[in-house]
Amino acid sequence: MGKSFEQYQRRKLISSYFSVVLSIGLVLFLLGVLGLLVLNTNKMANHFKEQITLSVFLKDNAKEVEIDQLQKSLAMAEYTKSATYVTKEEAAENHSEEIGENFLDFLGYNPLKNSIDVNLNADFVSPLQIEEIAAELTAKNYVDEVSYDEPLVGLLSENVKRVSFWILVASAIFTFIAVLLINSSIRLSIYSKRFIIKTMQMVGATKTFIRRPFIWTNIKLGMLGALLALMVLIIALLYLDKNFPELGLFRDSSMLIGLFGSVFVLGIFISFISTYFATQRFLNLKTDELYY
Repeated sequence: MGKSFEQYQRRKLISSYFSVVLSIGLVLFLLGVLGLLVLNTNKMANHFKEQITLSVFLKDNAKEVEIDQLQKSLAMAEYTKSATYVTKEEAAENHSEEIGENFLDFLGYNPLKNSIDVNLNADFVSPLQIEEIAAELTAKNYVDEVSYDEPLVGLLSENVKRVSFWILVASAIFTFIAVLLINSSIRLSIYSKRFIIKTMQMVGATKTFIRRPFIWTNIKLGMLGALLALMVLIIALLYLDKNFPELGLFRDSSMLIGLFGSVFVLGIFISFISTYFATQRFLNLKTDELYY
């Protein structure tokens, strides 16, 4: 009879631990997915920003040395991702391919100008910054004009801010919910041992002594839950990378390591905090209050 009861208690304990690990793993996996979304949203936003082209059109009387000097200075500028010199002949050829016919045969001359196409780094793609760069370049006497899609820049900057704001709000709300879910699972686990806690306290054990094994046990459960979440997250990333290689999910290894490390540390931290306050609550209860 005693052996059967002991086996029942062991199964109940294992079931309790399993449910805690599973709930922690599920919540941390969802947090990892959200973190991955946040990081890649920023990457995608930067990708689109860096597709904005600033075309610096040069006057026909611009000297070759001036053009060469301008291209080199643009290539070395902190706001430049790439600077490509395009001759008027190359521009005409590209335009003819786009419209499907040679417009030079119709006009009889080439009205296009030599230019330098500049792709900016994402940090400098904003209406104000691009306007300042364009004004600086236009001031050069051999530059005819600087052209870029101004409405698109404004729309892109506005939408990126809006999307980033709502993703941050969603991240904050979801993190709060995740903490509550993990905290509830751990509190339920400790609730089943509330009489043991009170018995230990009544025989003279200090609060620190009573808390220590609970905290250490749940930290280990938090670590197991985090490892479970990371395993599932890696499998999901491998699947997405295989089916959507253009996303380049494994290109930034330092970002992924940081994300995985954050998920693991978060699992430990939440488990520690939740266990501490859950045990503290039952330690502060009176004996007759344990039944409610």
